[in-house]
Amino acid sequence: MNLADMISHQARRRPGHAAIVVGDAVITYGELDPLVRGAAAWLVDQGARQGNVVGLALADTADHLILHYAVARMGGIILPIDWRWTADEKRRVAEFFGATLVLVATAGEIANGVVVDSSWRDQLGVVDEGRGFPDDSDAPVVLSLSSGTTGRPKGPALSHRQLLARWITQFVTLTFSEHDRYLNAIPLYFGGGRSFSMSALYAGATVVLFPPPYEPEALIDAAARHRATTTLLVPTLLRRLLGIAGPGELAFPGLRLLLSTGAVLHPEERADVMARLCPGFINYYGSTEGGGVSVLMSHHPIDKASSVGATVFGVDIEIVDGEDAAVATGKTGRIRYRGPGIADGFFRDPEASAASFRDGWFYPGDFGRLDGDGFLYLAGRADDVIIQGGVNIYPAEIEETLLAHPLVRDVVVIGFPSRDLGEEIAAFVVSSPGANRDSLIAHCRARLAPYKVPKSIEIIDELPKTALGKVVKGDLAALLRRD
Repeated sequence: MNLADMISHQARRRPGHAAIVVGDAVITYGELDPLVRGAAAWLVDQGARQGNVVGLALADTADHLILHYAVARMGGIILPIDWRWTADEKRRVAEFFGATLVLVATAGEIANGVVVDSSWRDQLGVVDEGRGFPDDSDAPVVLSLSSGTTGRPKGPALSHRQLLARWITQFVTLTFSEHDRYLNAIPLYFGGGRSFSMSALYAGATVVLFPPPYEPEALIDAAARHRATTTLLVPTLLRRLLGIAGPGELAFPGLRLLLSTGAVLHPEERADVMARLCPGFINYYGSTEGGGVSVLMSHHPIDKASSVGATVFGVDIEIVDGEDAAVATGKTGRIRYRGPGIADGFFRDPEASAASFRDGWFYPGDFGRLDGDGFLYLAGRADDVIIQGGVNIYPAEIEETLLAHPLVRDVVVIGFPSRDLGEEIAAFVVSSPGANRDSLIAHCRARLAPYKVPKSIEIIDELPKTALGKVVKGDLAALLRRD
């Protein structure tokens, strides 16, 4: 089995159905299959062979999406590279993973770069599209790197079979299907943008590419104009959309599903999204390296709103202690999970593999707990746990307590060095007018054990966040050190 087999199947089954839409341009499945096959043969002519790593450092175009399947078709391994990185960042990642060639938009970006410009498709007509292609379901097909990898990269190599297992979870739990028109409004480099777009084509759905940058109003218009049924948006963008959504009507009335991943939304934000953006809202928890873990669906009850949902199809979750023994229900420990979409380890990194992949389980580096109904609650990253006088303190518990204050809109808790206790607790709060440090500390003292009450609470205008909505805690730590 090769994942690209299904593109050929869709071409035979529904040749006139729209596969990829960009603006007014449409590529049907009848047109997509020969493009994928021709591009696969072109890659071979450029020097790529089965088992070779092929970097994709391209903007979010139809060609970029086609070349994902072309690399799969010829038996190569997709290496995602953000086209916005500097030439040096691209070179370091390509060298670390041993890329045979890197597809780029501009000549001279990288030593083994091959330019994919507006004329590259002209070369496809002169290659032999009838040559045989490899067909090994256990061969690696993509390096599932964490987004933002610009230093020492790591990421597992997923096989065709393992990547398909992740897609089956999307079909079963997220209910993606051939009837959808998936609006991809995030970069194809990101795990969600790449995986959801590829799985939509595998299923025979339509992928509408609407890459950033754009204004929120333009996204709302594009969803309506292209009759989108599903999309994935990051929390930062959801908050911007909530800022312009009018009362009494939905911003996305045509959407069946609106997904969010990358960072957890607060319960009140989730309710606001369902009321003003799309009722069919799903918060999807997982990792690029390990795949999906749990989903908080729109029909899940309000008392589960602070969780990250119930386990997805095909995945088992356990909460374990430092000796990998399961802890009691409701107790906090390390999260680990397993399933057919989990890789065997990190590519070219045995040391990191030994730390994160053990006995068939993947350890994402998060702490959490499971309640009696099987819903998962995050307690923070293993690196974020605050150890005060030998006691583990989980930032998520303090953050949840502060968010219960009516004037607190956002908060992040971190630890900072202490000579006496090892670490002390600092909270950075974004609040409505009227909040002050003393009242917030009193709020915590009434609800938390004394040792969990923050020593320092800083009220700031905005939390520093990445494009995916994740807080840049290093910036906060630097701010605290300057005070």
